Amino acid sequence: MFNLISTNKMSKLWSKSSIGPAQDRSAKLNPKIEAYTAGDDVVLDMVLMPYDIRASKAHAKGLHKIGVLTSAELDLIIDCLNELIILWTKRKIEIRVEDEDCHTVIENFMVFRLGETGKKIHTGRSRNDQVLVALRLYMKNQLDQIQKGAVNLSREFLAKAKQYQDVPMPGYTHTQQAMLSSLGHYYMSFAESLVDDAELIKAIGGHIDKSPLGSAAGYGVAFPLERDQVAQDLGFKSVQNNSLYCQNSRGKFESAYLEALVQVMMTLSKFATDMILFTSREFEFFKADNSVVTGSSIMPQKRNVDGLEILRGNLCRVVAAQHLVQDLSKGLISGYHRDFQLMKKPVMESADILVNSLEVASLYLDGLEPVRENIEAKVKPDIFMADIANEMVAKDGIPFREAYKKASEMPQSDFDLQANIKSKLSPGAPGNLGIEQLEERLSKLLP
Repeated sequence: MFNLISTNKMSKLWSKSSIGPAQDRSAKLNPKIEAYTAGDDVVLDMVLMPYDIRASKAHAKGLHKIGVLTSAELDLIIDCLNELIILWTKRKIEIRVEDEDCHTVIENFMVFRLGETGKKIHTGRSRNDQVLVALRLYMKNQLDQIQKGAVNLSREFLAKAKQYQDVPMPGYTHTQQAMLSSLGHYYMSFAESLVDDAELIKAIGGHIDKSPLGSAAGYGVAFPLERDQVAQDLGFKSVQNNSLYCQNSRGKFESAYLEALVQVMMTLSKFATDMILFTSREFEFFKADNSVVTGSSIMPQKRNVDGLEILRGNLCRVVAAQHLVQDLSKGLISGYHRDFQLMKKPVMESADILVNSLEVASLYLDGLEPVRENIEAKVKPDIFMADIANEMVAKDGIPFREAYKKASEMPQSDFDLQANIKSKLSPGAPGNLGIEQLEERLSKLLP
């Protein structure tokens, strides 16, 4: 494991001493304060490090364009950063409390390898815009992954909707049977919800697709930085222009990002809640495959779909993460504040929750088999009262409110379930699912 502490070359980026770490007054910092301020960064920044390295490469190229770095120096810096990413990939680099963050590790590594040339990398930038651009690159990447996951899961729900579009299923309001629906109609609701979620992710991804690099500590620098070119090199759509706004957007952009994640989790949590109920013995609408159930340590008969309970509960964690980010950013005057450091954990943990939750939801969707006979057996005759009232309106021309009263007084009778499903022809109803329209929307999200 390569570590700069063992080389006696480690120095904090805010050190003002030129006589070396051993005599540096930063060494007088109380170790408890040092650990408290480093916080979770020693772990989280290991994830952010490749994004920071990527931004450092783009920044170095920008410095070369304005004459701060020679071509030879740029080549050395790029080679050094490539070496560092290899060490990161092989897990041969680490961040310790004494390092504080990945920015310190990167710069100290460059100074260790390149001497005076390595010291030039921080020209025209601050750790404030370093972490901002690294986190934004991370969020962009995570949104891409989550969007793909949402689209793929939507397609899986759509396939189920096609397969079971003629299977009757009670529809519920107030947790009571309301009108006849179909299993295809049920699955289709989640397919469309995930398309909406994916479209929102795409919109929010476009909103945050702005490079803050070059804003430094929030007030610019006395160098003609090639911010547009650097943004282009990093794959950003545009530059976030005002340097102060770059810092003031902390919390705003993260909250928007988390809103996209919250919406996906709301969809998944609804599915989880339904399946917890529908797999119970009282319903038995779905049979759970052994691959998606656990057992009890005391009750041998138990077959628990408790992964769905975790899925349902994880919505609360992502919602709480968004609230935390919003609370951290409120009440702060314009400019950078160390409070922003605490946003990393909710942002990054939520992304992990989403990626895993999408995969788990897919496993449950595949592992829960509808039991058609049980579902149909639960359909009660009075579920057709609204249909009877509507038929009176259509055939007899009487006002719906009068038909409503008459239907409630009529004796209950059996209906042809298949015919009833097919009769619901309003757009989006069980007999008119709109499969083609949803497929078209999906095609525009991902080919």
